[in-house]
Amino acid sequence: MAKKKKYYVVWKGNDTGVFDSWTECQLQIKGYPGARYKSFKTKEEAEAAYHGEITEYIDYTGKSSDKAKPSIATMSEEIRAQINWESISVDAACSGNPGVMEYRGVHTSDASEIFRLGPFQHGTNNLGEFLALVHGLALLKKQKSDLPIYSDSRTAMSWVRNKKVKTTIKRTPMNKKMFDLVDRAEIWLHNNTYTTEIIKWDTPNWGEIPADFGRK
Repeated sequence: MAKKKKYYVVWKGNDTGVFDSWTECQLQIKGYPGARYKSFKTKEEAEAAYHGEITEYIDYTGKSSDKAKPSIATMSEEIRAQINWESISVDAACSGNPGVMEYRGVHTSDASEIFRLGPFQHGTNNLGEFLALVHGLALLKKQKSDLPIYSDSRTAMSWVRNKKVKTTIKRTPMNKKMFDLVDRAEIWLHNNTYTTEIIKWDTPNWGEIPADFGRK
């Protein structure tokens, strides 16, 4: 039986990108301190991962490890003081990449849910994170609230700043509902201004964001 082909993402290496052979991948990581790379079954998955958030695919040390990350429950007072608890936090969960996706927003202080949408078919974490952020922005503006929003996705934050989603996921009848929301979110960003501060959640030091679905 022929060996199934794999695709390799190199986030940090002599050269970065998506490579279609282990030999090419090795050339990029050999001799490079702290190289970051991972294999994927399909080119579509690899492309989405390369343009996504590295911490969604490997842990923040860059190793394949089951080592537990910090948690809010064990957070020191010094760390707790770094967080604005009067805020909301947003996150997404996706079973597969692409796969079944949903997103939500919670009160950071007690993780009580404010909104949740989904499941959506043939989505990604990044698309969910983007939708969650824009949903939060629109809600806070409607409520005339000055609460900040925490997100753990640099990709989603950049999409919001640029008012444009950059994804390799193709539009299909299966994910039409999700992309309809993406279109509406982009239109909202272009037609609205906001003063809400969007803050990157420091997962390596703070643990999972309070909006995390707990499915890792």
